[in-house]
Amino acid sequence: MPEPTHGSNDAPMRAQDYSEVEDWPGYFGAVLGKEPRETLLVALDAFGREGVAEGLAVDVAAGEGRDTLELLKRGWRVVATDGHPEAFTHLWPRVPESAKDRLESVVVDFAEMAIPVCDLVNASFALPFVEPRHFADFWTRIVAAVRPGGRFAGQFFGDRDDWASLPGRSHQSRHEVERLLSGFDIEMFREEERDDAPELRKPKHWQIFHVVARKRS
Repeated sequence: MPEPTHGSNDAPMRAQDYSEVEDWPGYFGAVLGKEPRETLLVALDAFGREGVAEGLAVDVAAGEGRDTLELLKRGWRVVATDGHPEAFTHLWPRVPESAKDRLESVVVDFAEMAIPVCDLVNASFALPFVEPRHFADFWTRIVAAVRPGGRFAGQFFGDRDDWASLPGRSHQSRHEVERLLSGFDIEMFREEERDDAPELRKPKHWQIFHVVARKRS
């Protein structure tokens, strides 16, 4: 693992600083108004090429709702889940009245989350925060929930990522991620490995796998 770099305590708090310490209200405020994640857009475009204009999506750890809002905008029904109730105080006021009947929000943690059968499980930057003792069961529930021809979109964090040393985090090697996706045809698999700029508050080494995968029939 690369040598850690030292940041400045005078630098402003960024989204990653809040998520490192799991200060979710701070994180929601830091990312409010951001664009939907690329992996979600890739998955939705793939559905579009197949002539699928809508379906049921489960947005895991939906946070302030950037991805949920995009799904609703495109006509999907969404079950948005998050472990912190403040997420939905940011989400609901931004949902158009015409779309509110297509959204269900559920406050629940990963260990207790029931995932309904659906066309898409979207887990943008959520899986690293599943406690390792719950990860295998949670991933099994995701795989079982996605219909044949449906998709998973989201991120895994690699074992060389700095946060792999934090307690309660789930990180995988590239080989382990590929094994988890064995029942899917991979449509996007991009490994991102980089170091933050040293002037940030707490720079880190990142290793992220950005994934979109279609479940085999």
